[in-house]
Amino acid sequence: MMFSLGDARRPLHETAVLVEDVVHTQLINLLQQAAEISQLRGAKVISAEDLLFLMRKDKKKLRRLLKYMFFRDYKSKIVKGIDEDELLEDKLTGSSNTNKRQKLAQEFLSSIDQTGELLAMLEDDDVDEVKQERMERAERQTRMMDSAQYAEFCESRQLSFSKKASKFRDWLDCSSLEIKPNAVAMEILAYLAYETVAQLVDLALLVRQDTVTKAGDPFSHAISATFIQYHSSAESSYVKSNPDSPENTPPATPTAPSGSQHTGKAMSGPLGNGSAGQDSTKSKQRKRKKSTAACGVEAPSDAIQPCHIREAIRRYGHKSAYRRNGMAFLAC
Repeated sequence: MMFSLGDARRPLHETAVLVEDVVHTQLINLLQQAAEISQLRGAKVISAEDLLFLMRKDKKKLRRLLKYMFFRDYKSKIVKGIDEDELLEDKLTGSSNTNKRQKLAQEFLSSIDQTGELLAMLEDDDVDEVKQERMERAERQTRMMDSAQYAEFCESRQLSFSKKASKFRDWLDCSSLEIKPNAVAMEILAYLAYETVAQLVDLALLVRQDTVTKAGDPFSHAISATFIQYHSSAESSYVKSNPDSPENTPPATPTAPSGSQHTGKAMSGPLGNGSAGQDSTKSKQRKRKKSTAACGVEAPSDAIQPCHIREAIRRYGHKSAYRRNGMAFLAC
């Protein structure tokens, strides 16, 4: 999933675990808020209305969710084999049999909308800039792919949290909730989980881009102190856990050459201007790059690092107006 959203072909396991933890925490907090609203309504289940109410202040994400609900209705009609002419007729008439999710959203938004802004989103056909940027990024990813790599990329793009609904429900531990989400609410939660992963990848790619030194940029050295702290702590933990690393291995004791009278001549070759040592190092780097390209696996530096995710959360948290338990809601 992270690969299809812009990460390396083989994302880091540590990064995937961190993203999973963030998404899980976000959805659990969202479920708790939705359950509180459902209790205030006197309802017995968490429904789509509760989630729509939580997202009412974020117009862009609410518009994206409404489009998702419309396409879910459209997909269900295709699966049932309804004619395309009937689809257009149902869209104009607003038939409740075929536009179940869209009609549900329209009725609820009309009950809380006093200015007409929320209802206007149902007929808004503006281009989603975030979605457009993701599609352009995906197009750039696939330019150099062969048929096998492109097939793998297409399979990755089809992944979602809604394909295995029972596992997704168990992952959220819905059985322990007093008020449980219904089927439509679970569809929305699965969509929000995917959107949270996508947004984390979007922001992490921006963070990684900011950390790349650019020639002629006077601010290229100004990296966030938090990013440096996370990055240095990760490196120090690696050094401590790896006793054989160069940092933990003391330098070898130099030994005097056998012919001391020829020391100058012997040492001038390899250490005169460092050309021989540099050439051997460059040749080794070329071999590593060739072997990496032959295997079809990106170098570790190409993958999103855990420090990129943490820095993205820190930056987004300062801008978000909605916070709970010290963490901003990325999905809503």
